[in-house]
Amino acid sequence: MSRRAGLVSLLLAGTVLAVGCGSVARQATPADPAQPPSLSTSLVTAAGTWAVAVMGGPAAEHDNFWQLFLRPAGSDRWRLATPPGVASNGGLVVASPGGRSVVAGFRPSQELAFSPLATTDDNGTAWTPGLLDAALADVPDALAAAPEGGRLLALLTGGEVQLSGPGGTGWTRLATRRALAGSPAGGRCTPRSLTAVAFSPAGAPVLAASCARPGTAGIFAYAGGAWHLAGPALPPSYARQNITVLRLTTTAGTTTAGTTMALLAAGTGAGARLLAAWSTGGGGHWGLSPPLPLHGAKLTSASFGPGGSVAAVLTGSQAQAITGPGGSWRQLPALPPGTATLAPGTTGGWDALAVHRTRLTIWQLPPGHTAWAATQTISVFIQFGSSG
Repeated sequence: MSRRAGLVSLLLAGTVLAVGCGSVARQATPADPAQPPSLSTSLVTAAGTWAVAVMGGPAAEHDNFWQLFLRPAGSDRWRLATPPGVASNGGLVVASPGGRSVVAGFRPSQELAFSPLATTDDNGTAWTPGLLDAALADVPDALAAAPEGGRLLALLTGGEVQLSGPGGTGWTRLATRRALAGSPAGGRCTPRSLTAVAFSPAGAPVLAASCARPGTAGIFAYAGGAWHLAGPALPPSYARQNITVLRLTTTAGTTTAGTTMALLAAGTGAGARLLAAWSTGGGGHWGLSPPLPLHGAKLTSASFGPGGSVAAVLTGSQAQAITGPGGSWRQLPALPPGTATLAPGTTGGWDALAVHRTRLTIWQLPPGHTAWAATQTISVFIQFGSSG
């Protein structure tokens, strides 16, 4: 039996993948004006809110372990929900087709050259193993799930996009950065790198890019066997600005077909700004937020919430949030030490997930409050040295 076949057998049996745990380089070029945020983020589903954070020790010593946490709907308590039996040092991304279903994708590390997958249909009580025979990219939106049919989209480290058949099996190549750049739609962007994948509310593949052509927001929708530039169209004041799509996702709607949300970076250096964008019409019309000047700060994490809300964690213990289309950016109180990401609160506001090695502390900021309050602590058992 080959080494790879043996590992696949272990995965399908639900046992631990004990291959070493370094990191695979993210798919990007040095010319990119903005780098993607951390994999630390949150995901809201009808059945609960999920959050990803890295815990443990230094990545250089292979003591960093990515963990998945869940706060079930109707509860204000978080619990550990990391799928068992898979080495998580390379990184962890999540996607949901809706309901109680979530798909977790593990980035490969060291000798492992492919990405194990795990799917739950019961809010993490049980996980079913799967496999993507390729390496997921080091971006938070490297994996997307269609609202129906069980199809998945995966962005790979080399700039390739693969589409699965029903049930997350039968993967085929859908696009590459090079092929997109040579298409009529891609020529209007000249993509430096691909940065995210998603499905439209109708289930059409959508991908995002960092554009070398100024003033263009690189969001592309697939229809009729070809890619089409799907906006948003930016005001003339951005005509000379480098634009990078940092985040892209579609949320399931309750009374509508769902909303596609994006977070864009415009400009470079001290003049860089963030823009949130929302579309409920499959990319035919977008709403744009006011620009958020960064004043030299860097985006470290970004999360989406109900109603189109967006939270951005910045360097210097800063955070900004916007409630959705028509809203304005609001500076949040200084973040608790160790904050990895923000997740929408149960009654509005935000939860800050702060990491200190093997301990996760939940801090809450209810609407109208001006200070964070610690409400919960979760200790995670980590076997240091197990991935060396």
